[in-house]
Amino acid sequence: MNKFNKESFFREIAGSHKGIFYKVARTYCAGSPGEQEDLIQEILLQVWKSIDKYNDSYALSTWLYRISINTAISYYRKHSRISQANVRVESESGYGGTPPDNSEQERISLLMKFISELGEVDKAIMLLYLEEKTHAEMSAILGFSVSNIGTRIGRIKEKLKIRFLESEK
Repeated sequence: MNKFNKESFFREIAGSHKGIFYKVARTYCAGSPGEQEDLIQEILLQVWKSIDKYNDSYALSTWLYRISINTAISYYRKHSRISQANVRVESESGYGGTPPDNSEQERISLLMKFISELGEVDKAIMLLYLEEKTHAEMSAILGFSVSNIGTRIGRIKEKLKIRFLESEK
């Protein structure tokens, strides 16, 4: 790919798929808008570095999620100085739909808090699950088998259910 095509393709990706980058950054850096912006910049850098390796036999969004999540996991590991106790949940979930009432908004905020406390891979799985990706799409993005994705989702749901029950006590 020549330099002009690479730059044009990158601009197209950065503009039309920025939602992916923001969702991943919000999931991995829930408490800090500054860190979210840093992570987005790191994701864009990794997309730029990897653009020559893009294989169009895969969906562009799958490739971008894979880069974004892998970059977020690496970033999270490098910047793990943030205490889980200090994670602030955004007041807006970012997952569309009609504006929820206060009790529903509280449950969404609680869910996002619980998701932010999950391990790196489980966080990625829930991000994709909330994006309504199929098990096959998640498998392609994360590199796990389809059955492993299904098993992990079941276990994560059970963990989240327990956390909700504990929070109601």
